[in-house]
Amino acid sequence: MTEIRNNWTREEITEIFNSPVLDLMYKAATVHREYHNSSEVQVCTLLSVKTGGCPEDCSYCPQAARYQTDVKAHKLLATDEVLAKAKEAKDAGSTRFCMGAAWREVRDNRDFDRVLDMVKGVNGMGLEVCCTLGMLTEEQAQKLKDAGLYAYNHNLDTSEEHYDEIISTRTYDDRLDTLNNVRNAKISVCSGGIIGMGESDGDRVGMLHTLATLPEHPESVPVNALVPVEGTPMAEQPRVSVWEMVRMIATARIIMPKAMVRLSAGRVRMNLEEQALCFMAGANSIFAGDKLLTTPNPDVVQDEEMFQMLNLKPRKAFKGEASVKFEQIPL
Repeated sequence: MTEIRNNWTREEITEIFNSPVLDLMYKAATVHREYHNSSEVQVCTLLSVKTGGCPEDCSYCPQAARYQTDVKAHKLLATDEVLAKAKEAKDAGSTRFCMGAAWREVRDNRDFDRVLDMVKGVNGMGLEVCCTLGMLTEEQAQKLKDAGLYAYNHNLDTSEEHYDEIISTRTYDDRLDTLNNVRNAKISVCSGGIIGMGESDGDRVGMLHTLATLPEHPESVPVNALVPVEGTPMAEQPRVSVWEMVRMIATARIIMPKAMVRLSAGRVRMNLEEQALCFMAGANSIFAGDKLLTTPNPDVVQDEEMFQMLNLKPRKAFKGEASVKFEQIPL
């Protein structure tokens, strides 16, 4: 069994990342099979519960108030509406439901109280409930845990060295502090990043090194390809190739063997063969539904066809933990 390590060096990760791509995929596929069922893929749904108007300046994000994009801001959705969306997601085969709010940080107010109610409701459906709400204090993380939150997403986005080129309104340490607060509340950590934002291969290795040397690896590592949005500073960035995604996914799989490696944003621009390469390289989680917060995503029918073609099946909720009944629909 491949050893779980938290003492990776940048040099070791660089050597893995730069190895011949077919050898890299073979190694990643081998590690994947040691820790996971290679025919299982977790299906997750992401819903924007509060859209736009964010005070941050993340260069890739159409929800930043300072950029002129087509995103229409809306206030926090009603709890009943969110729970109805969660039920739709579950009925369509999702086992994790993630709620995103375009906030810089969580504030202790009525909106946060409503999010806690949403968490309780989604948790009651037997779904793994996840949130991405910006920065969190330890006390807020504990409130979410007490409400039934299973996972919290807070991406590093890129390497510490490249970070200032992408965002100036918060620091890298702010992100790491939030991950630490989430971990201390015993909430599952979901953290990855985005490639295609003008970073070097060294920056990609740097981000993976930060994740792989945390005291505990994130349980979920989303690998996103930038989806350029008109009106943002990243609007003209060239498309990331499938081989760049494969290198990121395979390296993440090898250095963080137990993590769910999530093929996230950018999937809409991939054909079935390109997605299959990513699954071969160790990806075992996707977001389903026609939108990821505000950017396009393949629709459910396309994903059903892909699952049938590749003989993939949805991974059950809470796998490997206390048994939770989940009625799996055929894909």
